[in-house]
Amino acid sequence: MIDGLPALPLDFAQPWALLLLPLAVLPLLRRRREELTFSSLPWLPEDSLGRWIERLGRAAAVLAILATVLALARPGRPEWEVERIGRGAEIVVLFDSSLSMDDEMVARGAHPKRRRDSPLRKRNVAREALSRFVERRKEDRFSLLMFGAAPFRVTPFSQSPEVIQAGIAAAGISNGLPGTDLGRGLIAALSQFEGRAYSGSRVILLVSDGAAEIDDVTRQRIRDGMARHRVALDWLYLRSANWPRLDDEKEPEAVGLITDVAMHRFFKTLPTTYKVFEAESPDAVSKAVAEIERQQNLPLEYRERIPRRDFTHLFYGLAMVAAFALLIHRGLTVRSFQTS
Repeated sequence: MIDGLPALPLDFAQPWALLLLPLAVLPLLRRRREELTFSSLPWLPEDSLGRWIERLGRAAAVLAILATVLALARPGRPEWEVERIGRGAEIVVLFDSSLSMDDEMVARGAHPKRRRDSPLRKRNVAREALSRFVERRKEDRFSLLMFGAAPFRVTPFSQSPEVIQAGIAAAGISNGLPGTDLGRGLIAALSQFEGRAYSGSRVILLVSDGAAEIDDVTRQRIRDGMARHRVALDWLYLRSANWPRLDDEKEPEAVGLITDVAMHRFFKTLPTTYKVFEAESPDAVSKAVAEIERQQNLPLEYRERIPRRDFTHLFYGLAMVAAFALLIHRGLTVRSFQTS
């Protein structure tokens, strides 16, 4: 048993090679050249040791052929799934890749620049914080999507840190994309949970600076999807320079006209949990991600897929041992008598 599972049967990647298995009986067939001629058999002493050596030689030959044929068939344990229980969540990271994410995060009153090589670019700041977040979340399962005018999936659900980190790194390769269709992005993020058994905490982590509008039809589809899949929404809001806070009540009418505030108010109407984490500096982004990490640490049941295990090398090794034993046997066996 492995990982609490019953022993799984072997499978063969090249089963056609098993047709060669009858060759293993060839060493059991006697050949005339193996016989020695004597004038009188009663004169021969009883040779029990020699008889056993002969049997061992034939067994080694059978084993060598049998192991070689099985190695050619490439035996292995088929892939299987293991149920595990950890602490964490299934997290879909929905990363905004629009042009505005190329702006720098600057102090209040300063004018942001748009330089691709700047470490203060919203895109770069968010990527670094997410990379540290993923590195610490060993038991979470992540999926990464990016969106501009249209969404596209970077990585499916995976627990491999290397895969997720590579996807996060890819988010900074090019400049921002035109357009910000957040509605289609959220629909695509919800679709990642289609066909997956509910196993615990589910979260869509939206990383965006806003500036998006969602029509009424799409809003209803998002509400229905959130309820059906039981998904919470966390918004890491990278607030633009000199932009008011989302819950600023000093000028409610003016603030209400801002698309970010309208989107925030829509998210509050979702049937599942919604939290917003506002940040306007790299330090604030790090603190917001740390707060998200503390909150998303619930028991999580998930199934881990164990890849196929190939045993070909073991059978080749067995064939080599059997062949070596056969060489030793040949050296110990008398094949002929020479008389002067």
